[in-house]
Amino acid sequence: MGGIVHFKFYLTWHELLLLSLFSRVTFAIMELVAHVTPDSNDVIPYSGTQPNKRMRKKSMVWDYFTVEALGAGCTRAYCNQCKKSFSYITDSKLAGTSHLKRHISLGICQVLREKNQQNTYPKTGGNQYTANPSKKRPRENSRFTGNGISFDEERCNHDVAKMVILHDYPLHIVKQQGFIDFVRILQPQFNPSCLNSVERDCIAIYLRKKQNLLNVINVIPGQVNLTLELCTSNQAMGYVFVRGHFVDNDWNLHRPILNVVTVPFPGSEDSLNQTLVTCLSDWHLEGRLFTLTLDKSFSSENVIENLRDLLSVKNPAILNGQLLNRNCYARVLSRLAADALWAMRETISKVRDSVKHVKSSEPHKEKFIDLKQQLQVPSVVNLSIDDPCKWDTTYLMLVAACELKEIFICLDTTDPDYRMTLTMDDWKKVETLCTYLKYLYDAAKILTQQPYPTSNLFFAEVSKVQVELTQAALIQDPFIRSLIFPLHENFDQYWRESCIILAIAVAMDPRHKMKLVEFTFAKTFGENAAAWIKIVEDGLRDLFIEYSTQMFLTATNNDDGDDIMIKETCQEGSIDCSLFVDGNELSDYEFYISDFTGNPQFKSELEEYLEEPLLTRAEEFDILNWWRVNGLKYPTLSRIASDILSLPVSTLSAGSVFDTQIRTIDSYRSSLSSLTLEALICAKDWFQSE
Repeated sequence: MGGIVHFKFYLTWHELLLLSLFSRVTFAIMELVAHVTPDSNDVIPYSGTQPNKRMRKKSMVWDYFTVEALGAGCTRAYCNQCKKSFSYITDSKLAGTSHLKRHISLGICQVLREKNQQNTYPKTGGNQYTANPSKKRPRENSRFTGNGISFDEERCNHDVAKMVILHDYPLHIVKQQGFIDFVRILQPQFNPSCLNSVERDCIAIYLRKKQNLLNVINVIPGQVNLTLELCTSNQAMGYVFVRGHFVDNDWNLHRPILNVVTVPFPGSEDSLNQTLVTCLSDWHLEGRLFTLTLDKSFSSENVIENLRDLLSVKNPAILNGQLLNRNCYARVLSRLAADALWAMRETISKVRDSVKHVKSSEPHKEKFIDLKQQLQVPSVVNLSIDDPCKWDTTYLMLVAACELKEIFICLDTTDPDYRMTLTMDDWKKVETLCTYLKYLYDAAKILTQQPYPTSNLFFAEVSKVQVELTQAALIQDPFIRSLIFPLHENFDQYWRESCIILAIAVAMDPRHKMKLVEFTFAKTFGENAAAWIKIVEDGLRDLFIEYSTQMFLTATNNDDGDDIMIKETCQEGSIDCSLFVDGNELSDYEFYISDFTGNPQFKSELEEYLEEPLLTRAEEFDILNWWRVNGLKYPTLSRIASDILSLPVSTLSAGSVFDTQIRTIDSYRSSLSSLTLEALICAKDWFQSE
């Protein structure tokens, strides 16, 4: 057995020896061949006789380089542009062409790079750094673009414009050297557009997307709600952001920015009126405007009356005039929060300085953490310094500091640098402030949800704030009364001006209908609740009649056979034909509407809807989908629901909900033309909504 094993080992070692010798001989032969005959792609030009196909160079680099023999066994390649030399053949070793390709493809050649910056090449997908485009070689070009993928310069320019739009980059980024160098590393063939070309590309994207959005708006069955937000610039120019809110044919909620209008004098009556007229004309919304929401910034009564006349529902008494809402929900909450924070500004400043002390250095932070462990404080919140321009950051800073107040109270015993003087009474006041700021914070946070909330969700949030502030204003504690009473007065005004339209919206929720309205009004209005409930019921009925009229007249105009059908019915004796009076255009409608206004045996859609049992409440409920499914059962109410549920209560975007200052346009953007500014802002909003 041992001999057999020994014999096998001997054979294996012997085979390995032979294999090693064979490899060395093969390598020597390959070196000899390489010395005598270079690779077909890198053959040195042969002077004298005409080279055959085997001697012809195929590499693209030879359009840019010339090889020269400097002596025995030494040949170098020279760049035709900058005359720099590179090793090519030394003794028997061939350097190859990779380093030559890098010289031209990465823009290392200064002369070639400067020529490319001066020339504009046609969009052929060819090599953009080519000095002579006619000499480009498609086969080799595919190697430069990677894995045979063709280069699309038009697509690159489109994506650069999209990048500028999405990330608010300045248009002149395409001329910044850092951007140019970075792009050329990624794709040497791409020659960034000039500044004017990028601007044109951005406007072209905007116009294409605007047409797509217009196609959607043109076919929606309902009406459109608008909000107006006023922004300013350092040059005291005004910019009005007009945002549309509507439900499309598939019952999806949309809220795109429609226009950004530059108004040199924001307070003037004509400028704001013209802004709205421009929007209605651009988007074919004449006669299709349902509600208009704006902010206190537009305070002129003349302006308000002019805007009211543009509403599709001309009757100013309907819904107590709340189809024109002059109170932005987010702005109201921000003003209340800012007032509360200002009232306690000195104490808040002490808290802020304490947080800054801990965050200012690692030693301070370590001492704070050590003390936290010693005191066994269970909180896991992280301290953060607030942004005074966003009140939610101040609220969150105060909440975190209150949870860690025990550490701050004892911090001076372990950290001699800490000298803040926050007493227990100070901390108690901060905690009280946070209690009421939380109501405002929760009420505002709903505006940051994605997707954007429908209007039926706001009644409960607004009424909750109203109830809490009302109860707090009655507390005998002097500090709480002084802090909350001004807030309650201001919010109570907003509640009375907005509760009707919000109640109409929640009545369109099959989980609540009028029940939540009745319960809430009993708490907020007490013995006057019945009068307020009747206003909501009358508002619902007025809307139902208004929409029934519109739908009936639309159906009549589109159906020439209605008169024949009515006459045949009269002949059968089933109705009183005396209702139809010659010369009265609405006599047939009076007959139509009499069934649910004067006939107690007939129940309208509205009555049937309100009398049906409430839908069981569920955590996940899509109200728009519910109305889509029940549209055939409630055709008129579903049309009302699409307009009511899309009506906005706030003029601000989700990112500006907690702002305490009016939005500003920076100096660069305010220097752009009106069309370019509108294109950049609107297109970004439309991209993000996708």
